[in-house]
Amino acid sequence: MHPDYCYRAQDILPEFPVGACGVDEAGRGPLAGPVLAAAVILPAGVGLKGVRDSKLLSAPQRARLASEIQGMAVSWAIGSASAAEIDTLNILQATLLAMHRALAGLTRAPTEVWVDGLHAPPCSWPSRAVVKGDQRVVSISAASILAKTARDAHMLHLSDCYPGYGFEQHKGYASAAHRAALLRKGPCPEHRRSFAPVRALLP
Repeated sequence: MHPDYCYRAQDILPEFPVGACGVDEAGRGPLAGPVLAAAVILPAGVGLKGVRDSKLLSAPQRARLASEIQGMAVSWAIGSASAAEIDTLNILQATLLAMHRALAGLTRAPTEVWVDGLHAPPCSWPSRAVVKGDQRVVSISAASILAKTARDAHMLHLSDCYPGYGFEQHKGYASAAHRAALLRKGPCPEHRRSFAPVRALLP
């Protein structure tokens, strides 16, 4: 998709209903930190230049678009599930919990809930999971951007709380630098102990 491509939800999936909410997450794969989810209801027919899957955008692009999305959204909210909840529930159930919390934070009830991926969280409204939804539905793309920018900001905060792990750089993902820091320092309270590379370092 061209970086300046401007699409509307109805251009991608014509049946996307007015007032529906897009939901996506950020942070399923990292070894540390929470998983965050965002829920976004956009005005009918809105066009957002450059909005697409957050993984295809640079950090400055995401920051600019996140501000635009928050300014024009009918309603938006962020939900999270902690590293401890991930260890207790497993990453899938924790992700669904973060999505549920994001939906609970909306100030306007959606007509439907459309979620990126294979699973939708339990909720009070009709819902559907959309494979590659962050590439096909503008509201889901918007949610992916809000979730990613919120999680990156949280990991910057955690880098101050737990210096030496490089959270400000790799955001908790299993980079070579992160693995080296884990070997050198051991896990911190924000590391997911149910994930194999962390679990291997526990007593």
